[in-house]
Amino acid sequence: MPTTPGYLEALTIRLATGASRLPEETRSRHAEYLKAAQQPDGGFKGRLGTSNLYYTSFAIRSLAILGELYGEVAERTAAYLRSRLSCRDAVVDRISLVFGAAMLDVAAGIDVFAEWSGHWRDSLATELAGLRRADGGFAKTPQGAAGSTYQTFLAVLCLQLMDRPVADPEGIVRFVHSQRAGQGGGFREIRAGKRGGTNPTAAAIGILKTFNALDGELVASTAGFLADLQDDDGGLLAHSRIPTADALSTFTGAATLADLGRLDVLDIPSALRFTRSVERPSGGFLAAAWDDVCDVEYTFYGLGSLALLTPTAS
Repeated sequence: MPTTPGYLEALTIRLATGASRLPEETRSRHAEYLKAAQQPDGGFKGRLGTSNLYYTSFAIRSLAILGELYGEVAERTAAYLRSRLSCRDAVVDRISLVFGAAMLDVAAGIDVFAEWSGHWRDSLATELAGLRRADGGFAKTPQGAAGSTYQTFLAVLCLQLMDRPVADPEGIVRFVHSQRAGQGGGFREIRAGKRGGTNPTAAAIGILKTFNALDGELVASTAGFLADLQDDDGGLLAHSRIPTADALSTFTGAATLADLGRLDVLDIPSALRFTRSVERPSGGFLAAAWDDVCDVEYTFYGLGSLALLTPTAS
């Protein structure tokens, strides 16, 4: 089954192109927020604790789309990623390392793996293979009995970035289709779920796009499902039972609709107003209206939404 090369790189290029249309004041304000969030060890942390690979990956991606991933910031970040290569981090954290390393390579020409053989990547690929389940998907943990839509998306992208083969792609596509939710549309995160959600739907479409397995019926039904999740305040809900919109769901929904060529189903001015409402004057973005603390993860989602939704004419 043929694949679409470079899903993550293609998304980054799309976001960087959109971000280049933002006012310089907006770009520089958020770039300064991100740079100030870098820790002494070169990594980035979340709202609590010390640097970790998950948040560092989001900071790297944010700086990349702003055109600010170069020089000392990039070198310090690369040093942090290299320092984690010899650590026994969880699989999800090592996937984040792969994502961050790929962005550093593309944006700054820094090869995090330069002094390492292919063994590290082979080892991660083997662990990911151990998470494959009979349903065709990848489980979140070795103890997981069934595939997770989002974990499958992460695994496929990670293997692609490491230039490692994805076994039985047809089985993965079948798994994704098995995750379609009959009630209300969209895709479920786990098979026990009854309703589709914005984020598992985004993951499912990302997988199907990677394997060139989208069709017209799926494009139309997904566009309708996501359009129905746009709340009165303009943002997208995580699923229909959630009372308020959030920056993560707004970004993943918009990115999915952009992939499908159906951003037109959204009220884009309203979605932009929501995104601006969680943007802080001093830089950074909040998760939602109820939030009061910025972090680098939600800053990526906010920047990504601005990049996707800001009209070309602006």
